[in-house]
Amino acid sequence: MNAERHEFRAPQEAAGQRADRFLADAIGSLSRSRVKALIVAGHASRDGHALKEPAEAIRVGAVYALEIPPAIPALPEAQDIPLSILHEDADLIVLDKPAGLVVHPAPGNQDGTLVNALLAHAGDELSGIGGEKRPGIVHRLDKDTSGVMVAAKTELALRRLSESFADRDLERHYLALCWGLPEAIEGEINAPIGRHPADRKRMAVVERGGKAAITRYKVLRSWGTACALVSCRLLTGRTHQIRVHMTHIGHPLVGDPVYLRRTPAAARSLDAPVRDALLAFPRQALHAASLGFRHPINGQALHFESPPPEDMAGLLSLLDGNAE
Repeated sequence: MNAERHEFRAPQEAAGQRADRFLADAIGSLSRSRVKALIVAGHASRDGHALKEPAEAIRVGAVYALEIPPAIPALPEAQDIPLSILHEDADLIVLDKPAGLVVHPAPGNQDGTLVNALLAHAGDELSGIGGEKRPGIVHRLDKDTSGVMVAAKTELALRRLSESFADRDLERHYLALCWGLPEAIEGEINAPIGRHPADRKRMAVVERGGKAAITRYKVLRSWGTACALVSCRLLTGRTHQIRVHMTHIGHPLVGDPVYLRRTPAAARSLDAPVRDALLAFPRQALHAASLGFRHPINGQALHFESPPPEDMAGLLSLLDGNAE
């Protein structure tokens, strides 16, 4: 199904009007908020150029166009995507998520997600558990973060696992390869996280309006002052928490496409081939290494571990070779 396209030349009487209001009134069947969302998502243009600001004042005589994407099916499609399953029973699935796999459908990733894979694997067992868009999903890992995840197969398991995550009645440990060596070998980062004031696609430590966020870390290995392998334990579960907190203390993660803004000074002490490999790493070097929780139905203590994936393990080997 093709996108529905609307095009209008702005008349004199529209001068100074907001672009989203003008388009909503001209189309007649869409609310201003819906038009605003479409503009922000990149579906509008003025004289053939992208229209980025919903509040932009209308220019008389300019041609404004809006494309309405075809409707997305309410239910995600089951897709046969291989899963690395660590444990499965009638109530839950524990898996080792690879980097690059999105957890649930969202704008820009409507299929090919973990949810699509789970629906194919579990079939009708999972359908509708916890909502149509995110059936069975208890918690998320970022697309390019690898490691251990748990998904529920029943409503009761989902509710109890969600309560465990909310009450912090579980253990989550991550391995993070960061630039530089933290001054304290271990410590606690207690700093609230909210939307970055200047870039809504990023998170940041904020003084007002953020949510409480606590990360405990411990340096496991270091390579001079160039890099450190850090174990991070989450006491809260905020978006990009480890990435934001480590950046906040001056040690962004290797490969982080969002929070690593410049070449770190710490990289200078590495041999050129090793430095180049770390700077070219295409994702944040972050891995959910272990997850421990009580079974939501029988109360059994469960613990699962996952070694660093091949790409991250390769970086560690390169660093070891650099130190020899």
